[in-house]
Amino acid sequence: MAVRKKTGRKSASKIASKTASKTASKTASKTASKTASKSTSRTAAKKAPSAAEQLAEYQRKRDFEKTMEPSGASTRARKPSRSAATKKLQFVIQKHAATQLHYDLRLEIDGVMKSWAVPKGPSADPSVKRLAMQVEDHPVEYNSFEGTIPSGEYGGGTVMLWDNGTYEIENPPDDDMNSAAHDQYERGELKINFHGKRIKGSYALVRTRGFGRSASKPSWLLIKHRDEDAHPESESILTTKYVKSVTTNRTMDEIADGTRVWHSSP
Repeated sequence: MAVRKKTGRKSASKIASKTASKTASKTASKTASKTASKSTSRTAAKKAPSAAEQLAEYQRKRDFEKTMEPSGASTRARKPSRSAATKKLQFVIQKHAATQLHYDLRLEIDGVMKSWAVPKGPSADPSVKRLAMQVEDHPVEYNSFEGTIPSGEYGGGTVMLWDNGTYEIENPPDDDMNSAAHDQYERGELKINFHGKRIKGSYALVRTRGFGRSASKPSWLLIKHRDEDAHPESESILTTKYVKSVTTNRTMDEIADGTRVWHSSP
């Protein structure tokens, strides 16, 4: 009987050990699977289309044998570096007297300039919400353009460099500024700190469902946050305070009378 009891204790010990080993193995496997899944999901979320894919619509609308607009060739050839990801990103605002006067806000994200047409231009008043209609992505080289598009051509009218500078995403989760901008853009709510000569401080750019825009070109709202750079419209309207080019100090009329003219086809 003593032998049987001893054998029983050994068997019970082996069973318990095997059960514990299987449980630990399953737990480790499940944890590893979840971690890998999260990592894969995060990587997929941050992966963006190539610059060539993002610029396809921009290029489709233009005949570069006729137009002096940048084709985006250098944008397509440029590969983002680690330093480029962590630096402050570029922005530009171009005043554009096309069929209707508006201001084009462009933000550098994923190697191109994500673009919005803001009919009334930016405001420094937190109580004012500016409509921003998303348009096609533009190449980074577009940031230096100022001139006139002839009447009848695509986007015909005078273009002024109204403001430029750099921007940051507020409180990014890591040191990769471009990934933070990409993620917030995908979610439809960008929290931006502008370092411009005219537009400064904290803003929100929020996607909305209104105004009958398509899913690929939705409408957004540009809203100033309350900070030291905020002030009421009654004190200063940015678009009437600044009426000359930020780079050449020319008025719209002076730019229209200039010799630098470029063409594009619809």
